[in-house]
Amino acid sequence: MVDITHKVSSLRKAIATAIVKVSKQETIDAIQKRQVPKGDVFEFSRAAGLLAVKKTSDVIPDCHPLPVEYTAIKHDIDGLNIIISVEVHTIYRTGVEVEAMHGASITALTMYDMLKPIDKAVEISTIKLESKKGGKSDFKDFPPHAIKCAVIVCSDSVAAGSKQDFAGKAVIKKMEQSGLNASVYKIIPDEFDVIQTTVKQLSEEGFGLVIFTGGTGLSKRDVTPEAIEVLIERNIPGIMEAARSYGQERTPYAMLSRGVSGFIKNTLVLTLPGSTRGAEETMDALFPYIIHIFKVAEGLRHSQD
Repeated sequence: MVDITHKVSSLRKAIATAIVKVSKQETIDAIQKRQVPKGDVFEFSRAAGLLAVKKTSDVIPDCHPLPVEYTAIKHDIDGLNIIISVEVHTIYRTGVEVEAMHGASITALTMYDMLKPIDKAVEISTIKLESKKGGKSDFKDFPPHAIKCAVIVCSDSVAAGSKQDFAGKAVIKKMEQSGLNASVYKIIPDEFDVIQTTVKQLSEEGFGLVIFTGGTGLSKRDVTPEAIEVLIERNIPGIMEAARSYGQERTPYAMLSRGVSGFIKNTLVLTLPGSTRGAEETMDALFPYIIHIFKVAEGLRHSQD
């Protein structure tokens, strides 16, 4: 199965439909009057559809087992067509499109099986996904190209040339996956005054997002959070809370993170770990969802004008 461990759990919804077409009005009448020999077609097929939704991963090899937290199945009659609609919800890392379509398919097939003794020309057609919500695509609600971005690597050893930077480049790659482009990529020593001078300059130059990686460890030489925190005018604690919560699911050491986040003027500043894996996981936890903050900030600026 595809690896989804890097994804963030969110509310996911899907609606799928299928059409069962009968050949005569007498079949519709029998269904509505509950006179089909095999039983109540709507109730039996609904029960089968519910079971199918829950058992999707048992019969489709690449589907992940997931918690099905809501399923609704309904039937609508339109002439000789019976339109089946299946809606499925979950809070998980992957969507429920296949679960909804599998539910619609088995609901339709159950109806076919129950109706064939009284109507030899029953047909199943048009099994399709009508809609889906949740996942990263739903949270890209601000034009990323409008955000001027910078990535700053804080490391004495990298700045001195004794080590190569991997974390900063990993952050840039993750940004690109969310449609963001780092127009500035800079390596600086992990020094209090240098960090402050750098972020002040970038803020004055109109950068919307500045990401620092490195200098967040427990050593007394790691001063990035301290240097940034005293400059922050509007703290956004939920950002790092989300990153720590995400990291805690993957390693207990995430609780040691000293990252900070907030606005310096109109610039959102984030401090990420210096390890490549830590930086990547923080990016996975925050992007593209964090881009929404720029839409909110823009709305606030317009309301104040």
